[in-house]
Amino acid sequence: MYSYLENGTEEYDDYYGDDDDNGPCDFNSNHSMEMIIQTYIYVLICVLGLLGNIMVIVTYAFYKKAKSMTDVYLLNVAIADLIFVIALPLIIYNEHNNWHMGTVACKLLRGAYSINLYSSMLLLACISGDRYVAIVQARRSFGIRSRTLVYSRVICLSIWFLAVILSIPTIMFNQRYEERSPGQEEVTFECDFKFTDNDTSTAQLMKVLLPSMQVSVGFFFPLLVMGFCYSCILAILLRAQSFQRHKAVRVVLAVVFVFVACHLPYNVVLLYHTTRLFKVGRECAREKMILMTISVTRSLAYLHCCLNPILYAFIGVKFRNHFQKILVDLWCHGKKDLYTSRSSKHTSELYVSAPYKSREVSNNEHQSSFTM
Repeated sequence: MYSYLENGTEEYDDYYGDDDDNGPCDFNSNHSMEMIIQTYIYVLICVLGLLGNIMVIVTYAFYKKAKSMTDVYLLNVAIADLIFVIALPLIIYNEHNNWHMGTVACKLLRGAYSINLYSSMLLLACISGDRYVAIVQARRSFGIRSRTLVYSRVICLSIWFLAVILSIPTIMFNQRYEERSPGQEEVTFECDFKFTDNDTSTAQLMKVLLPSMQVSVGFFFPLLVMGFCYSCILAILLRAQSFQRHKAVRVVLAVVFVFVACHLPYNVVLLYHTTRLFKVGRECAREKMILMTISVTRSLAYLHCCLNPILYAFIGVKFRNHFQKILVDLWCHGKKDLYTSRSSKHTSELYVSAPYKSREVSNNEHQSSFTM
């Protein structure tokens, strides 16, 4: 996520109190150091997110077909996160080069993250709902979930469509615009939420509505769904006298804890910042501190796209077995390249039989990879 009013000092000077009577508040004073730190963090997120989500997609494409509703949701979460980690390096490049790619790239890249935000969060809520039906309502749902796999695809398409609709204002109102720091002649270009006339009722409404919609639809609604579903799941698991069930309790707690730890700080700060948008006489130092906090907590929220593959895929026993199979096949493929004298039979098994061999990992293909 990103702050809608992170830049644009000329537009909001009237709202800030001047601590030192030295002119308008300069929000770009620590911008260079902030960009350097963010770049290192974002590069780490890109590398981990790219590897993890590609492995999830490869596993579902070649080693394990999506046989349950949760599997379909997991695949779509990986695709959504992959879209973001591909867009993130372009965002970093443009922010370091005055948005050299222009307004179109500004709109598309900001829109790509907005789509990722809504789609991934709502899909995570769907995963918790499916787990609730499978565990808490196990008897009632027996025989039904296997026939509703097609509905999971319809749900996913609906979520993607809703994410695009909710992201249209982000794409429309993000602009590449000229930014001049107070007391400096150097001109830079920013990509941010921008209106031609900030005094119109539409502009003021959007400045509050869009971040509020991000916080409500992109965080609090999924959090409520996950909180209810996983609380019911925990109640069932804690009554079970089974090591595997109690191990699943730790999985549920880890999923909820990581989700809250990654997204709660940013959304609380963004909500607080939104409530102060039109307050007159805000202190410059406090606003700088708020924007710095937004930047730090935003990086923490970005980190969740790297943790999703671990929490929802690799933590499951069956998925780990498929992942180990991928590593074995990659090792065999590397040895085949080094030793070209290997037989064609081995090569055939590597490329043709691998998807079929993985079927031996589990006796039940209709179970979810997110094993509880």
